[in-house]
Amino acid sequence: MYSVLLVDQNKHALNRTKTLLDWKSIGFQVSESTDQFSEVIPLLAEWNFSLIIINMKNYNSSAVMLVHRIRKQHNIPIILIGGSDDFQIARKALTYQVRDYLTDPVDKEALTKSLLTLKKELDFKHTIDSQFYRPQPGKNTNQSAASIIEKVKYYVSAEMNQNITLKKISRLLHFNSAYLGQKFKQHENMTFNEYLLQQRMEKAKQLLKQTDLKIYEVANKVGYTEMDWFYKKFKEYTGVSAKEYRKKMA
Repeated sequence: MYSVLLVDQNKHALNRTKTLLDWKSIGFQVSESTDQFSEVIPLLAEWNFSLIIINMKNYNSSAVMLVHRIRKQHNIPIILIGGSDDFQIARKALTYQVRDYLTDPVDKEALTKSLLTLKKELDFKHTIDSQFYRPQPGKNTNQSAASIIEKVKYYVSAEMNQNITLKKISRLLHFNSAYLGQKFKQHENMTFNEYLLQQRMEKAKQLLKQTDLKIYEVANKVGYTEMDWFYKKFKEYTGVSAKEYRKKMA
């Protein structure tokens, strides 16, 4: 169960959000709530939250400042609710890597969808952490880097059929995307995108050879929804079309 901190300076709206969902049925629980922005940082020091939800309606500037203060100390996911239609405010909030920006009054389906998307990432991060030991203080840098790269490769293998980006993986592992990309290239002697293409094409070759899946099904299995793009990348990688490859391997 993932722990949530609700923050809303309007007590009525705060109570409405608390009772809006059956939180536990989707894997979350509201562990704490506050109607004072000033209480958020102390609460973060006291509790191990998985998510903060902040209603910023009528408090746009102060809410953005709160997010700024949080980001100085924590990488915790943040969902913002309400606020102004002012694009500048929304853009400023997004620079602090908030998870989502929902309108007020918050829609039950929209909030549920946002939470389920986050839960999938939190679940996967937990799986990664249980598969690999976290680097310990005093361990040498090469060993730590190797552990990080193995987590990246594990994600690629497990989520092959999804839209995979280094930015998404970086967020899960709490690393800067450019830094992680640099470390990956140093460790693997290829860029992350080159590795991702290699893994997808090798998996596609395996599926074409060992299964009776239709070619579009193979493409979907390795993360391609645009068939023309899959055909192009497969031919560039193997020198033959997917259909020709299957015949050749039969």
